[in-house]
Amino acid sequence: MALKNKVQLITYADSLGGDLKALNTVLNRYFPDIFEGGVHILPPFPSSGDRGFAPTTYFEIEPSFGTWEDMRAIGEHFNIAVDLMINHISQRSEYFQDFLKKGRKSQYADYFLTLDKIWPDGEPVQADLDRVARRRDVPYSEFTIEETGEKERVWTTFGASDPSEQIDLDVHAPAVQQMFRDILTRFAANGVGMVRLDAVGYVLKKPGTSCFFLEPEMYDYINEVKETAGALGIDILPEVHADIDIQYRLAKQGVWIYDFIMPYMMLDTLMFKRNSNLYRYLADRPANQFITLDCHDGIPVKPDLDGVIDEDDALIITNKCLERGARITRVLSERHKGKNGFDVHQIVCTYYEALGCDDDAYMAARAMQFFVPGIPQVYYVGMLAGRNDLGRADRTGDSREMNRHNYTLEEVDTAVKTEVVQRLMALARFRNSHPAFNGTFETVACPEDQVCLKWNLGEDSCTLHVDLGSCKSEIVSVLGGREEKIAV
Repeated sequence: MALKNKVQLITYADSLGGDLKALNTVLNRYFPDIFEGGVHILPPFPSSGDRGFAPTTYFEIEPSFGTWEDMRAIGEHFNIAVDLMINHISQRSEYFQDFLKKGRKSQYADYFLTLDKIWPDGEPVQADLDRVARRRDVPYSEFTIEETGEKERVWTTFGASDPSEQIDLDVHAPAVQQMFRDILTRFAANGVGMVRLDAVGYVLKKPGTSCFFLEPEMYDYINEVKETAGALGIDILPEVHADIDIQYRLAKQGVWIYDFIMPYMMLDTLMFKRNSNLYRYLADRPANQFITLDCHDGIPVKPDLDGVIDEDDALIITNKCLERGARITRVLSERHKGKNGFDVHQIVCTYYEALGCDDDAYMAARAMQFFVPGIPQVYYVGMLAGRNDLGRADRTGDSREMNRHNYTLEEVDTAVKTEVVQRLMALARFRNSHPAFNGTFETVACPEDQVCLKWNLGEDSCTLHVDLGSCKSEIVSVLGGREEKIAV
C-alpha cells in the first residue's frame, strides 16, 4: 500500500490488549477511521532484550505476540511499518551463537566487526576511541570462543550489559547484505509497506572518525537500501538522532526523516507561551518528515536540538517536567555536552504528564502537531492520554518503561471513553479527511502569545488558532464554500 498523508499509530505488538490479535481487535473496534495512515508495530520479532530491539531473527514473529498471519490480518485494513535494526542483532541469534562456538571458523564469522576490521592488529587506538560517538563506555565487547578458548573483541555500539546483548553487523559483508535482502523480501510478502532503519547512523565505522553518520558514505548506503526496499514496494524511514544540519542534509536525499525537534518545540511554545521559536523553526523546515510528540524512548534534547535551543530555557523545561514525574537520560559523549555541563539526552515521561495533564494544553500540542507539514504519528500511550507508569519503571530499572504501559482491553475501553481521548479522535478524523492538508502550508502572522497555522487547496482551507494564554484551540474550516468553526 502507498504511504498516506494521514495519522499513524506507533505501538508495541503486545501493548494494546496483549498480542497482535488483540491489537487488530483494538484497531478495528475503536480506531478504524483514526489511523488511516497505518500502524508502526515496534519490533514484533523474537528478541533477547531492549524491549524487542535486540532481535534474534527477523524471519519469525515472537510466538507470544502471534504469527505472520496475524500481521497480514492487520495489513488488510492498515498500512504496516516495522523496524529493521540495521546496525545490530542479538548475541543470542543463531549467527552469533555459532561464532561464539567456532570463532573464525564459523560460517557467520564475517557477519561481525571483529576489531581487526577496524584496526589492522586488532588493538584499539585510544585516540580513535576518543573520537567515537559512544552509547556505552567502550564501543566493543570481549567474548571467549568455546572451542578454542581464544578471546575475540567485536564492535558493540549499544547495550547496557557487558558484554553487550546487541552485536554490530558488518554491513559491507556480502552475507549480511544478502540477509537484509532476504529479510526485506519476507517483510514484503507479509504486507509490510514501510521499514524504519533503526540506528542506521551507526552502521559505518572508520578509524579516526566519530563512527556516526559518516558523510558522504552514509548517503550512498541509505540510497542502496532505499533501492533494494523500493524494488519490493517498501518505503524506508531512516532513524537518526543527530543535529539539525545532518537531518536536513539527509532529507535532501529524498527520504523521509523524523522530526525530532517538534516534541521539545511544543513544550517551549506552551510552557513559555510564545510562538517565536516555533515560527522560526517552521520557516525553513523540510516537509518530508514524520512528526512525533512521544515515542517509546523519550523527548529528545541533545544532540538533536544542538544549535536550535537556548540551554537555559531547556533547563527550565527539563526541571518543569521533572516536577511532573519525568526522569532524564544523559549524553555520554563529551562533545555533545553543552554549557555548564548541560547533558540531557532525553526527557522521559508521557507527553500528557509533561504538559501537566492539562487537557487543553495537550490538545493544543496535538493540533499543532497535526497541522505541521508531514505525516503525524501518535504513540499509543499518547493516544490514550496515558499517565507515567512509575511502578513499571522501578520494577524494570529502565526509566523509559514509565511510558511503555501495557494496556488491557478493559483499560483501552476505559481510556477511549475519556473526554480528552474523544477530542483527540475527533481531531484525527479531521486531519485524515480535510483535503486542504494536501495543499500548501503557511504560518500566519499573529501576536506572540498565539499560533496560527493554515492550509490551502484551491477554495478549501483550514486554519488552526491557538491561544497560548488559555491553551484553547479552534479550527476554521472552509470546505466547498462553507465555513465552520470547530473547537479542538
